Amino acid sequence: MTLTLALTLLLSIMIGLSLGLLGGGGSILTVPILTYVAGLDPKEAIAASLFVVGVTSVFSAVTHARQGRVKWRTALIFGLASMVGAFLGGLAGGYIPGTVLMIAFAVMMVATSLAIIRGRKKEKESSERTDLPLVKILIEGLVVGLVTGLVGAGGGFLVVPALALLGGLSMPVAVGTSLVVIAMKSFAGLGGYLTSVSLDWALVGAVTAAAIVGSVIGARLAGKIPEAALRKGFGVFVLVMGFFVLAQELPGVGGLIVAGAAGAAAVPALVCWFAVSRCPLRSKAFAG
Repeated sequence: MTLTLALTLLLSIMIGLSLGLLGGGGSILTVPILTYVAGLDPKEAIAASLFVVGVTSVFSAVTHARQGRVKWRTALIFGLASMVGAFLGGLAGGYIPGTVLMIAFAVMMVATSLAIIRGRKKEKESSERTDLPLVKILIEGLVVGLVTGLVGAGGGFLVVPALALLGGLSMPVAVGTSLVVIAMKSFAGLGGYLTSVSLDWALVGAVTAAAIVGSVIGARLAGKIPEAALRKGFGVFVLVMGFFVLAQELPGVGGLIVAGAAGAAAVPALVCWFAVSRCPLRSKAFAG
């Protein structure tokens, strides 16, 4: 096993950890890992990420389903609409330049990181709605699927709030249901990409296996780590990674400016987080 492969598999465990602990974020990690560590072409990395996240989501969804945290009717309605959008996005993504896709992916990372840091409002644990707004769910599913299929991002952190808001699901059920939706649209997006992209299935299988190991660890750690601190810490990490991808993909001076801005913002934040006992960032995270 080469050093590059070993590092890729080690980092892939984080994909599963993210899904197991937070119900999303897998694709946000998978694409950069496969592009900048494993050395895959951006289109191959996006297509591979759809398979990795899809399989890992199925694995995680089984646990949630056994505990009654999957709303199957909502999952099928939202999931089928997402599959249509994801397949169309995957078809289109195969014909868009890789640099454009990676810049779009980086923008999605930044937007996602802000949503993660901000957090989501607590939902009432009481009765869930039965009169689902069908048209809104179909439109939302189509749009989310299109984003996922196109750039391989926009999984749980888009689906969970949509299910909680439109489907009236409590947060635990929204997380479990989202994993079914993520799996459905990930495989649909993969189908679109496979019309124009071929994959190294040995590498993809190894990364998937590592991600599943991470999901098992994440499931066991869930509840033992303060959710607010974990979410916001992960959000800061995704934000830094988003700027890193932009710095890699933007040409010349543009990349240097983005890299400088990222460093200027990230270094003080990280020093505060790890070295200052009363860091406002960390205290707010633990406070929720």
